[in-house]
Amino acid sequence: QVQLVESGGGLVQAGGSLRLSCVASGTFSVLNVMGWYRQAPGKQRELVATMSMGRGAETRYADAEKGRFTISRESANTVYLQMNSLKPDDTAVYYCNLRTGGVVYWGQGTQVTVSA
Repeated sequence: QVQLVESGGGLVQAGGSLRLSCVASGTFSVLNVMGWYRQAPGKQRELVATMSMGRGAETRYADAEKGRFTISRESANTVYLQMNSLKPDDTAVYYCNLRTGGVVYWGQGTQVTVSA
């Protein structure tokens, strides 16, 4: 009923930038939260940033990414993650997430690889 599609990942050098996009399709309320999580090999999935898709557009960031990453929205179903000053430690699969009506949805992920 709800699908999330991520794009924008790739291979970049340390210090470079990428912008990830997530588009949600289906039927859901604007009263939801969308965000980005990442999972590196051998590690558990962790929060990167989230954003309320309602009027307030409140954001939340993991401490390690605050100041380098920015989450933004284009519409009720589209969010971006601008990633600057990328580090090799940022290498991971980045997943889009949506929480609405008590249900959690995940995208398939997009690979981000940062070389030294």
